[in-house]
Amino acid sequence: MSYVRVATLGELAEDTPKRVEIDGTPVSLVRTEGEVFAINDICSHANVSLSEGEVEDCSIECWLHGSSFDLRTGKPSGLPATRPVPVYPVKIEGEGPEASVLVSVTQES
Repeated sequence: MSYVRVATLGELAEDTPKRVEIDGTPVSLVRTEGEVFAINDICSHANVSLSEGEVEDCSIECWLHGSSFDLRTGKPSGLPATRPVPVYPVKIEGEGPEASVLVSVTQES
């Protein structure tokens, strides 16, 4: 599994998605509830950016039609989306705000 450094912890505000691209794959990084999650940034229902949505209770809501996706599994928790979006493994290396956030898009979690 190949990990790519995409940010530092200090660059990720709590409950505020950050869009990054890894090898052509759009990814939304979310720091919430003491963890960092990486989920594909494209809503499975409407093909819009999830990183423009809101984060609550370890899920991200699509801003266009309101579908929510679990950040741990990618599964939708409400209509109109019925298909999950990929989630990716995250590793944190180091300590404090300068710790590196690494994501692998070569294998889904």
